[in-house]
Amino acid sequence: MLRTFCTNLRAARPGLRRLTSEGKVDAPEMVYISGEEMTRYSMQLVLDKWIKPHVDITKWEFYDLSCKSRDETEDQVLADAVEAGKRLGAIFKEPTITPTADQVKELGLKKAWGSPNGAMRRGWKGITISRDTIHIEGVELGYKRPVLFERHAVGGEYGAGWKPVGKGKLVTTFYPLEGGKEATCVRNDFAIVDQRDLNDEDNVAVVYHNPLDNVEDLAHHFFKRCLEAQVVPYVVTKKTVFKWQESFWAKMKSVFDEHYLEAYKAEGLLEKCGGELQHLISDAATMQIIRWQDGGFGMAAHNYDGDMLTDEVAQVHRSPGFITSNLIGKNDDGTLIKEFEASHGTVADLWHAHLRNEETSFNPLGMLEAIVGAMDHAAVLKGSEAEQEVVGFTKNLRRAVHTSFRLGEATRDMVGPSGLTTEAFVEAVSVRLERYLAGNYDEVEGTVKATRKSDPTYDVDTEAVNEMFSKYDLNGDGTIDVEEFEQMIVKLGVAPRKEVVHGHHEQETGQV
Repeated sequence: MLRTFCTNLRAARPGLRRLTSEGKVDAPEMVYISGEEMTRYSMQLVLDKWIKPHVDITKWEFYDLSCKSRDETEDQVLADAVEAGKRLGAIFKEPTITPTADQVKELGLKKAWGSPNGAMRRGWKGITISRDTIHIEGVELGYKRPVLFERHAVGGEYGAGWKPVGKGKLVTTFYPLEGGKEATCVRNDFAIVDQRDLNDEDNVAVVYHNPLDNVEDLAHHFFKRCLEAQVVPYVVTKKTVFKWQESFWAKMKSVFDEHYLEAYKAEGLLEKCGGELQHLISDAATMQIIRWQDGGFGMAAHNYDGDMLTDEVAQVHRSPGFITSNLIGKNDDGTLIKEFEASHGTVADLWHAHLRNEETSFNPLGMLEAIVGAMDHAAVLKGSEAEQEVVGFTKNLRRAVHTSFRLGEATRDMVGPSGLTTEAFVEAVSVRLERYLAGNYDEVEGTVKATRKSDPTYDVDTEAVNEMFSKYDLNGDGTIDVEEFEQMIVKLGVAPRKEVVHGHHEQETGQV
């Protein structure tokens, strides 16, 4: 690895018109939602060391969504945060806790307050949750190229109604609304959605629906992003079995064919998948996420499938700390509301270690990407002058963090026991950021491969690995040749198949 030092004064702070009298970047208004545990502690370090010395954040609105704050305000703080997000359109959110019964007792709460996510999605007319892989130039993580994912933000199992029932008849009935009048059960123009006899003594009846009005908005958001990132888009459903999912695919394809097909063809993005938008059965998608480790693809799916599949993407790409999680909603005037957060939780294990006065080494990369995303979106909403100044700062901040990883000045999940503590990493980036804002950059060549062995969650059974190796080392020479390797990946079910286009409905192998 070659490291040099260079100066570029023009790149330091382009356009000084929005600097405050203290020489800080004048950040436009946005919502900051704080949570708790290790991520709350780490983000306070980030604010104190990375943000506040260089950015005037007095226009930000802060809302505390810790369990105690929600309890003390009878959840009014959540309602206020949702209203503020709708008004300002740019939101950063730290991970929060949805308390268990034990935590209710431990924290002395009045009740187990539910997840705030549902209220946010309803209040901001949630369209999609964008979850993308985070990449650091010069560091090999998982996928080589970007993977983009859209998870429909509404509907499905998460909003299901349910009730334990016994033997009997179960009828699901729909009553339409007309002229703004409330639907009632006395109307005669109802429709039976389903009816069935229940013969078991013990059953659980479940009802949910999939709203489709905003699927066109999801489609435009998805296809624009994939085109900009130069990745191949796929729509994922289980419509071969779940017939009600056909409408999702039909709406997505209609938008693509009318607005994006020719642009994708011009860029050559459909050459290896039949020249059309491709559909993937969700079962196949789980395999392709593992196979397509070169990346360069995007997927859009229903709420539950999207949740499950993005967890798989996160594992291939190292961990949930290396993918984003951005809720995209729509305001009444048509402008987009964007909420940015890390894909991981509050990291309770490290928090408990911190409380025991033990050293911790928390990687804040996911939260860095979220705070930078929120600041950039707030600047876009404000206008070009704000965007120039804020983006100039956030680019330097991201570069300082990424370069620290690349130079091995990283947390222990990346480089092992020699890695920096939580506090030392924040301090190291702070020093580098000061230099970068002055135009003094590190220039680094070469590529670093982050080994999984440095991850504290790495728990591979080495003895089992050796047994597996021996199983596929057919001639026992201590190596696996191409023929043995082919047999191994066939048995494991991860062998790439020859590309055969089956038509735009059931293409399952076209990404390379």
